[in-house]
Amino acid sequence: MTQQPTLLRLAIFLPGLLLVMQGFAAETGYIPPRTEFGVPDLQGIWSIATQTNLERAQRFDGNLVITEEEALQIEARVAARNEASNRPSDPDREAPTAGRNVGGYNTFWMDPGDRLAVVNGEIRTSILVDPPSGRLPISDAGRANVAAAMQRRQSYDGPEVRPLGERCMVGFGSSGGPPKLPVLYNNNTQIVQTESHVVLLAEMNHDARIVRIDAEHQEPAMYPWLGDSIGHYEGDTLVVETTNFHPQQGMRSSLEHRFFASQSMVVTERFTRVGESEILYQFTVADPENYSQSWSGELPMNNSSEQLFEYACHEGNYALPGILAGARRADFERVDYVPTQ
Repeated sequence: MTQQPTLLRLAIFLPGLLLVMQGFAAETGYIPPRTEFGVPDLQGIWSIATQTNLERAQRFDGNLVITEEEALQIEARVAARNEASNRPSDPDREAPTAGRNVGGYNTFWMDPGDRLAVVNGEIRTSILVDPPSGRLPISDAGRANVAAAMQRRQSYDGPEVRPLGERCMVGFGSSGGPPKLPVLYNNNTQIVQTESHVVLLAEMNHDARIVRIDAEHQEPAMYPWLGDSIGHYEGDTLVVETTNFHPQQGMRSSLEHRFFASQSMVVTERFTRVGESEILYQFTVADPENYSQSWSGELPMNNSSEQLFEYACHEGNYALPGILAGARRADFERVDYVPTQ
């Protein structure tokens, strides 16, 4: 089918966003609550869990939106696969052979979302809405950068070269953002607002991104985890701009949400409360070092009645010593191994 641009999709790309969102509010009749200092109240705990991937699968070529019947079929297949994975293991099964993945915890512990994303009443096949193909516009230079980053991830020479999630520095993937994308579990984010700051506390790895309102980027530039975020309000929308990312935070990978970013990537996010239980989350990424054009996405943030769980990563991170110890054992078993003096 041919997908026509909707009012909210146009809001990402066209000038006059404030008028568009005001028109949306007038059309739906929803007026978001205000904080005591007069800005739209976005506070609460919100989930970004969804079965919709960042990039559109080939079977959905040309279709940003699918029918409810198609969505139900997809969601039923996912539910059946999760149920099968969650069955008790056979205690009499054979031990895994050398080189085979021994597996991990089953789907009981996972919460990636069981529904496809619904934005403006449309069931989406990708988080990406621009480019219209629903695929990342990665350049040749970007592919080379990704290949180099993946090569570094194959090293086990010390903790400094292992992925950030293994090291408990930031959460897996891009759950803390920006842009914020779903991960395997812990997909909640708590938003807290004051007159001068907004805090986006991701449940995964308890990553706290602090947005300075009506401020400028730090000068001289600093490169913290999750980048340097500043924000302002445009009508009913919180607009956040982030750049100056930590050099080790280039590779973002979790589930089917993968992209590579440079330190100078600029991410513009828009948080618009469109109902009592939903925030429309929109983002645009500009990173000419890796992509031939900017790319944009949309995702619902749904209100959750649950509290954030503590994510005790450093306190119980026994995996990293085991990973490095296994690498040293593999070194020892190599025929060309020469121990260091």
